[in-house]
Order: sequence, then C-alpha cells, then structure tokens
Amino acid sequence: MVALSGAHTIGQAQCATFRGRIYNDTNIDAGFARTRKRACPVSDGNTKLAPLDLVTPNSFDNNYYKNLIQKKGLLHSVGLHFNGGSTDAIVTSYSKDKATFYSDFASAMVKMGDIGPLTGSSGQIRKLCSVVN
Repeated sequence: MVALSGAHTIGQAQCATFRGRIYNDTNIDAGFARTRKRACPVSDGNTKLAPLDLVTPNSFDNNYYKNLIQKKGLLHSVGLHFNGGSTDAIVTSYSKDKATFYSDFASAMVKMGDIGPLTGSSGQIRKLCSVVN
C-alpha cells in the first residue's frame, strides 16, 4: 500500500477531501497547512483543487515520499504512512531511492491488476465508493 500511495505524486485533490487534515491534524507542517487553508477556507471552496505534490505536481517521481517526511502530505491517509509507525522505513527508503520506489510501485500495480473482482452475491456495487451499502 505504501508503494501504491506513491501515485499521489501526480494529480490534485478537492478541498473537501483534505480540509479535515489541514484544520485538524497535528501531524502536518504548520506552514504547509496555513498555505492550504488560504486556498481552502473552512466554509467555502469544496471543489477548489490543490496539487497533491507541491514540488513536482505533474511528474511521476518520489517527491511524494519526501513531502511525507517533511509532514507536507495533503491527504489524511498519507499522513498515516509516516508518523512513527512500521511504514516509516519504507517511506524513508522510497524518498532516497527512486529506482526502488519505481520497481515496488510497478510490482504492486501488477499484483493489484491480478485481483479478481467479486461478482454476483459475493460482491456489491457501492453507491458511494467510501461507504458499504
């Protein structure tokens, strides 16, 4: 999962998806949070966009992991990857070694692609992806 989360090095997120992190989390760089708060006030701008990676938002690279170490990960879920837990060593490794990240990311994508979907009564089509029906 840590390797796959590296996909967040490209793209943008709507304020509604990270507002809780910039206003409530303590595991975030204060200056980074202030910058994001200016673009995403508490009561407005749910659909405004912010880059997931401030340094190289249009490049697939390992800056995502460097951002995590600096506590500049935009989404709440990414802040969980570098917070004194078991995944810290992986994040540190990927931040220093782009080739290892690329290799692990490619392997993880292949594994994910081999996961068969649940069908019939074994699965469900969710009305909202983040909520079980």
